[in-house]
Amino acid sequence: MSLAAPSRSRVSDLLWVRLCQEAEKILRSEPVLGGFVYASILAQPSLEAALLHRLAERLGTAAGGLSEQLLQKVVAGDNSFGHAVRLDLLAFLDRDPATSSALTPFLYFKGFQALQTHRIAHALWKAGRRDFALHLQDRASEVFQVDIHPAVPIGLGIFVDHATGISVGETATIGDNVSLLQGVVLGPSENDRAGRHPRIGNGVMIGAGARILGGITVGRCSRVGAGSVVVEDVPPNVTVAGIPARIVGNAGCAEPSRVMDQMFYDVGL
Repeated sequence: MSLAAPSRSRVSDLLWVRLCQEAEKILRSEPVLGGFVYASILAQPSLEAALLHRLAERLGTAAGGLSEQLLQKVVAGDNSFGHAVRLDLLAFLDRDPATSSALTPFLYFKGFQALQTHRIAHALWKAGRRDFALHLQDRASEVFQVDIHPAVPIGLGIFVDHATGISVGETATIGDNVSLLQGVVLGPSENDRAGRHPRIGNGVMIGAGARILGGITVGRCSRVGAGSVVVEDVPPNVTVAGIPARIVGNAGCAEPSRVMDQMFYDVGL
């Protein structure tokens, strides 16, 4: 079974063309990976199909019944999925200095793959297929060490770097163009079922190991320092750090999630 025709043709979808070109380059430089790269990219009809093939390969288990065809059925006809995938992939290219090719995060980075698995699980959750959504969450947690509840809405252009140990609770929300590093926890601090987890605004950067706890808001284009514990609302365009976190200056730039500068020298201490 193939996916419904994507909104862009293979010729006009420049990101898909780039992936195919990079795959062909690997075929020439690393023949030992030829079968893997061909099956993962060059044998696929679209970027969406290639991604679902890779996710099924990573997540599938005989007992769980996950398959490429099953994942295809979930996203078939949903053009918003392909749009989100492309913006996330561009975010990796834009923000990660270790990423020189689009194929690298697409095939190998668990942060990118865990994020796309969550997008599928979230679609299932919204459609009322909650057991299937929770199964995908469980598989992603086991395979990628990223645990995001399928109820969590996540915006576009998200960068998840390294990813190990990320945990996001059920009532959290994450806006557009957010960057998260490994070990980030968006957790609860109380038993208010309606909104016990944080709300992360657009353009926020959250450093490695940060804990943001409770039904608080982190304002747009703010930075959370690595290892910080945030238990109060964070205004827009500031940097917070410490245990408990406090404001240590401004955000240092207009788009901290894109610049990915985690130093404090530019915040006006």
